[in-house]
Amino acid sequence: MIYLVLSILVSSFLFVIFKLFDVFKINTLQAIVVNYIMAFSFGIFTSNTAVSIVEIPSQNWFLGAFCLGFLFISIFNVMGITAQRNGLSVASVAGKMSVVIPVVFGIIAYNEGVGLVKVIGILMALIAVYLSSAKSDTNSVKFKNLLFPLLLFLGSGLLDTGLKYVETTSVSQGDEPMFLATIFGCAFVLGLFVVIFQIINGTFKFQWKNILGGILLGIPNYYSMEFLLKAFKTDLESSTLFTINNVGIVILTTIFALLFFKEKLIKKNWIGIALAVISIVLVSFA
Repeated sequence: MIYLVLSILVSSFLFVIFKLFDVFKINTLQAIVVNYIMAFSFGIFTSNTAVSIVEIPSQNWFLGAFCLGFLFISIFNVMGITAQRNGLSVASVAGKMSVVIPVVFGIIAYNEGVGLVKVIGILMALIAVYLSSAKSDTNSVKFKNLLFPLLLFLGSGLLDTGLKYVETTSVSQGDEPMFLATIFGCAFVLGLFVVIFQIINGTFKFQWKNILGGILLGIPNYYSMEFLLKAFKTDLESSTLFTINNVGIVILTTIFALLFFKEKLIKKNWIGIALAVISIVLVSFA
């Protein structure tokens, strides 16, 4: 249980860091690129596998890790933008509601059972993302306010689905740290290409605070994944773990937003957050 609690705390802290990037005017992309080289280093140093770095491309899971690396850096950027433009609570709800996507994938790909309760949970999750993105109780949600939460919702769902699929089909016991390190390393390389493109175009502006921000982000980013993987090795069922983890992050991030950043939530936002919690419970236990 301790690893699950640590996963919730560290994952919630990631949203806070992204919000602080906006406060201190830290370049999100540069910080994310540095974050991934930090996470890669932690994965390499903590790995006990006999596989060397030069042997990584020949592993069965390498192609999957490369694709997941692309999703990681893309979704991390979207997460940062969502937290800064829409607020911590909106980013948290949109990201954690994505649990319905791997559920739908499981129904289609693995012929898992589907019932009325699960369908209701999926529909409630979509409504929750919409309501949590609202800026007014009387006016409808504008597309520009919904765009990044929706991208975060879809991207996070694809990321969770891909991570579970590759890990289940290709990653052997004991290879998890190297697998995670490879994902982070691929994300770093892809992000580095973007930075090089900015340098060539003359749009790159280096600041040391971006490096510091990346270091502060990279350490909790790696451990949020490691703690969750360790939590799955406990006696708790995966559906229970996903429920506690996602609901805990939604609630804790909302508390952080209210206490530390004085974010104002309207009635629609509160309803959206409530629906988010209920939908996660329904989908996970259906």
